[in-house]
Amino acid sequence: MGKPTDLIQGTLDLLILKAVALEPMHGWGIAQRIRQVSKEVLQVNQGALYPALHRLEQNGWIKARWGESDHNRRAKYYSLTASGRKYLDAEEANWKRLSGAIGLVLEMS
Repeated sequence: MGKPTDLIQGTLDLLILKAVALEPMHGWGIAQRIRQVSKEVLQVNQGALYPALHRLEQNGWIKARWGESDHNRRAKYYSLTASGRKYLDAEEANWKRLSGAIGLVLEMS
């Protein structure tokens, strides 16, 4: 397997929003979900994850609450807000349009 793919800031935001759209999750759980779903290709390091979570919370797209992790540790759980859902839907549509267009260009012969 090659080295983990670095993520562009906007792409990381989209992946985080998608992960917490399913259920509230703590930071480590978000990183694990992205890694697992991408079949180990996308690896989010803490140095990128926590600033992104803070930024998303500041923008009002996610909210946080304190709770207990599976290991009985205090953890901050993040969930999607209504405005976060709207933003996620719009960004997901933009991503699909952009990646489809890139795919067309790459298929040129």
